[in-house]
Amino acid sequence: MSKYLVLIFQDEAAKQSDGEDMSAPYQEFQQRRGTSLLNGAALQPPSTATSIRRDGAGGFSVTDGPFAESKETLGGYYLIEADDLDEALEIAKEVPAGIGVEVRPVRMVS
Repeated sequence: MSKYLVLIFQDEAAKQSDGEDMSAPYQEFQQRRGTSLLNGAALQPPSTATSIRRDGAGGFSVTDGPFAESKETLGGYYLIEADDLDEALEIAKEVPAGIGVEVRPVRMVS
């Protein structure tokens, strides 16, 4: 089994409030694919992000906001386990994301 990260993209206007119940489509997805889901979480809005970049002189530059500005925001993720990329894509297609998802294999580093 391989691990994949499913990044969930949404419109900024679709954000949820803290403490809000998970929507019915996400509850259904998690019940249906529960054995493949290793972890997951919803993220706070991009306005709460802090980006850190190397400044090229041995230090860091710290700025408020996401690493990249875009209309689509990273709203959450699932860490899943699947036999191969084809199965991971089938699982990811069931994520009820408003805009879409991105699937990336997890690189094992020792």
